[in-house]
Amino acid sequence: MPQDLAVEVLRDPSHGFTGVPPQPGSTPRPPDGEPPAELRVKLYRTSEKVLTIFACAPDASSDPAFPRWHEAPLEVSPDDLLERADRLRNRWHDLVVYYRSEGDESGALVGSRPFAETADLSELADRADSVTAKLAEEGYDLLDVMLHGSGYDLGRFREFLLTALAGKETLRISFDSRLYLPWPMLAVDPAACATPWEAFLGHRHQVEQTTTGYPWDHAPLGQRDLATTSLNKDDSLDRVGRAREVHKLLEQRSRLIVRSRGSDLLHALAGPVLNEDVMYFWCHGRMVQSGPSTPGLSIRLSDDEHIDGPVVSRKRRRFRHDSRARFKPFVLLNACGTARAAAPGRLKHLGQELIDMGADGVLAPQIDMPQEFATEYAYAFLDLYLTGRYTAGEISRLLVRRFASEFRNPLALAYSLHCGIDSRLRLVS
Repeated sequence: MPQDLAVEVLRDPSHGFTGVPPQPGSTPRPPDGEPPAELRVKLYRTSEKVLTIFACAPDASSDPAFPRWHEAPLEVSPDDLLERADRLRNRWHDLVVYYRSEGDESGALVGSRPFAETADLSELADRADSVTAKLAEEGYDLLDVMLHGSGYDLGRFREFLLTALAGKETLRISFDSRLYLPWPMLAVDPAACATPWEAFLGHRHQVEQTTTGYPWDHAPLGQRDLATTSLNKDDSLDRVGRAREVHKLLEQRSRLIVRSRGSDLLHALAGPVLNEDVMYFWCHGRMVQSGPSTPGLSIRLSDDEHIDGPVVSRKRRRFRHDSRARFKPFVLLNACGTARAAAPGRLKHLGQELIDMGADGVLAPQIDMPQEFATEYAYAFLDLYLTGRYTAGEISRLLVRRFASEFRNPLALAYSLHCGIDSRLRLVS
């Protein structure tokens, strides 16, 4: 007697070419049908003054289920490495953000700040290219200092890592470390690249700073037809650049919650369920003294309420790892310097605490960001992210390349992802 057989497809050798359209919640495939290869890098203190670096990348000659880890002790001290990172950020400030024209650029007034006054630097292309070449050299210097040394293991490790970073293949790179470096602003040897732009890690690859830890369950939101977003803003910035267009974009493409007062934000954070898919911050960030030698990052909306990492922790600490609670937004923290992190053992900065409280990812600038550019970047990022087609890692790299090719502007490299390389708007949870 004929019988109906139950069939379960365990593998799909046709890689999705079955006539079935992508299903809701599935990760979109790039045009070539394969996701980028992964490179994982871990950088840890193995003693007070010694750093050890580990890295793992796919190897066609080995079993992908058992990847090979490379390991070597670094010869640079943690303090020296962090100081070098601060120097790199300062070079970006000096050469781009606070650079003042001497009148030799076309159309630029003497004493003006041409790189900060507009996002489109096409009319200053020669100057922008020259500055970018210097920044690429600085980014390569930091990477070279980190990997420099005479040890045999370090030499072999350096060869492996630089080969992977400088290769033609685009990678998804996760840097797991308690030392927060401006990874997208680091560069491979510019002399080996066709243009200085192509030397930067953020131009070549998808890059995130991540942390080791098990993900925790959040209360599900079910299936929705529209994303929920929030605009947490300083009203005094409403007329800057494309700020109003960003507001309108969020209003048209999502259920938007607008907050202008820090007290309203803190009230929302104090509830167990914050059902926002995207939290966008458009405000000022600054370092404030929170102890004898512990400056902390704080933001402020339109009122006098200062919001920093300890405040967020206090509001949500009792909900940590509670499966009945929910706090899983992707956060675009568009305020100056908010991607910077506190040194190990210090009070965590805002972005770090948001991640610890459950945020799916935080995208923020490493440096003081010119306001005109910040609004252009926010509009471009949110316009793509709200489609649900792309991950934050894909978008961040795409925007680095777009602003470089269309505007000759390197500032997109100063936006860093803290976790979130695979964050994508999903309306099913």
